[in-house]
Amino acid sequence: MGRKKNVRESFSDRASFIVGMFREQPERKFTLKGLAAASGGADKGGRDMTKRILDTLLEQGFIECEGRGNYHLSRSKLPRYQGVADMSNNGNLYVSCPELDSDVFIHSRNTHHALNGDKVEFVVTHTARTGALEGEIVKILERSDRCYAGVADVVSKSAIIVAPDSRRMPVDIYLSRKKYPNVQTGDKVAVRIKEWYDGDDMPIGELVDILGSTGDNDAEMHAILLEYDLPYKFEQEVEQAAAQIDGTITAKDYAERRDMRDVATLTIDPADAKDFDDALSVRSVGEGLWEVGVHIADVTHYVRPGSVIDDQALERGTSVYLVDRTIPMLPERLSNELCSLRPHEEKLCFSAVFTIDEKLKVHSEWFGRTVIYSDRRFTYEEAQQIIESGQGDMCSEILTLHRLAQGLRKDRYRKGAIAFDRREAKFHLDQNGHPTGVYFKVQKEANQLIEEFMLLANRRVATFCAKRNGKPRTMVFRVHDEPNSEKFERFRTFILRFGHLFKAQKGVAVSKELNQLMADIKGKPEQNVVSMLAIRSMAKAVYTTANIGHYGLAFPYYTHFTSPIRRYPDMMVHRLLQRYLDGGKSADRDALESLCEHSSEREVVAAEAERASIKYKMVEFMADKVGQEFDGHISGMSEWGIFVELEDSIVEGMVAMRDITGDYYRFDEARYEVYGHSTGNTFTLGDKVRVKVKSADLRRRMLDFTFVEIDGVRIEEPTITFNTTVKKGRRK
Repeated sequence: MGRKKNVRESFSDRASFIVGMFREQPERKFTLKGLAAASGGADKGGRDMTKRILDTLLEQGFIECEGRGNYHLSRSKLPRYQGVADMSNNGNLYVSCPELDSDVFIHSRNTHHALNGDKVEFVVTHTARTGALEGEIVKILERSDRCYAGVADVVSKSAIIVAPDSRRMPVDIYLSRKKYPNVQTGDKVAVRIKEWYDGDDMPIGELVDILGSTGDNDAEMHAILLEYDLPYKFEQEVEQAAAQIDGTITAKDYAERRDMRDVATLTIDPADAKDFDDALSVRSVGEGLWEVGVHIADVTHYVRPGSVIDDQALERGTSVYLVDRTIPMLPERLSNELCSLRPHEEKLCFSAVFTIDEKLKVHSEWFGRTVIYSDRRFTYEEAQQIIESGQGDMCSEILTLHRLAQGLRKDRYRKGAIAFDRREAKFHLDQNGHPTGVYFKVQKEANQLIEEFMLLANRRVATFCAKRNGKPRTMVFRVHDEPNSEKFERFRTFILRFGHLFKAQKGVAVSKELNQLMADIKGKPEQNVVSMLAIRSMAKAVYTTANIGHYGLAFPYYTHFTSPIRRYPDMMVHRLLQRYLDGGKSADRDALESLCEHSSEREVVAAEAERASIKYKMVEFMADKVGQEFDGHISGMSEWGIFVELEDSIVEGMVAMRDITGDYYRFDEARYEVYGHSTGNTFTLGDKVRVKVKSADLRRRMLDFTFVEIDGVRIEEPTITFNTTVKKGRRK
């Protein structure tokens, strides 16, 4: 307690001591006997005096009593904190607060109708033995204005009940049938929470939009965007602002820019691309010497800081790429027209121009604003055909760029860059957006050609902006930390089961051995699962002003300069680059760091939405295959079940733990395996299995599988034990 146990004979002395105990330990619960002993004695007289003190404190509202004589400081006397609620799938909340060292756990019974994203006031009521903080919501300060997508069910003349798609919305939402008579049963709708009165089972919502019928492709994609709080359209004022931009290239523009319209220039993009934000130019400037220009759409010429378009781009942070569509960061007037480097049109660019020899030495570099003219638009397939055949339009330019790009690529890997080669599944879609087949995206030399010159421009811009005359300058970097040592050790242990021994410990040796491993497993059954686990052991790349280099690319300085149409950090970099070209002072670090954190967060949300759209299409693709069997391997595990990835499509589903018969199975996170309590049998990543599609739930975006064959042994009856079908032996 930090206090001496002096006997306190007077009522006031003992009362002061007890009040002090409650104040010093506001989260603790005390018993009558414990308080009596601590404050001067637990004999009958001491207990009677302590009881009178506690009754007085209860009457004054200073303390509360719960359970069997457990006294604690009144919630009204506890320190109050503010934060934003983050809801988990089970209805519990986690609230972060700058004043506390860790997030505070709020059980669903103590949330008092707080929902995901709400700004709340809360108290810390308990500290667990692990040190984790637990609390209770005492007030909702501000309801989140986010929308929820869900399915409407008209249940009466007066009520519409909306079942939300999001697992972070744990209850149905009530809408007034009288207020929204156009809503029909089965409609996919967007709603916003308006109020949730004490005693009501569900909150009252307002209708934001009718997205369409459940199962309609557009409705379902918009629902996914809403689930991740992403916009699916631009506000009218943003569209109007974009429409009013004058796209004329003026005499002043020509005079202030480097004119590169007479240099052979081309773009290479996917066949279905609509925005072309980068172009390459190349020409000979001497024997074995080439001038290569990396030309990037000059978005910041049209989008000024603080404008309504800039504010919207900052809020979005990035374009979002769902399976069947792109949700652009900028309105179409900019992304597909003014800023798109379309063929046979003069365009304004921000360029990085390098003089480079055949040995890849950069003799000079120039950064600045330009005017270009794209002579030809190539798809990746067209450019690849020229690389392979040596014939076609602009053949000389493409082959020169290809030769230099391959040299840059080899040099990059020699210096420690890592090459992850995980198969990426894509869907063939019909005119209604429904998946009709699966194919695998192939990265060939034409993709590498573009990639290497974008990497060159990004790292040289980062290096130029980062320092001047040896003095550091504030810059937006794209950084990637070294692998997590604990995760990487698990990776080493895991790949041993496939006969792969990983010896390297640090530095370039790790990169080289990883690249060799990726080459060794290419085309083998374990390729995807090994690649996936290797990626999981790596740190996540983020935007920041604190440079630590980019481990995966082996660059000491790296940024994002080459995609301002679809990434806000690239717009930030363009503005910084012009500032430093003009001789301006180093930018404000704190302001930029805040923007970096926001951009990193938006990038994560966009990636999660993209994965959700892929999962939806996977389930949709498998919906007519319920009851069919497929070969696969175990790709992941959780306390709920075992994830299986099908071999021919990379479609992933789950075998629920309750559906694994023959034993009681649990997930061991430390060993990353599922084990049977009685048999000791184990399931681990990469195990070959054959599964049957049990169900395809589009609402949950979940495929449920059951095991029918494990390690080549058929499971004929669901009651069979697994002694002969999985790895045997008690766990040590």
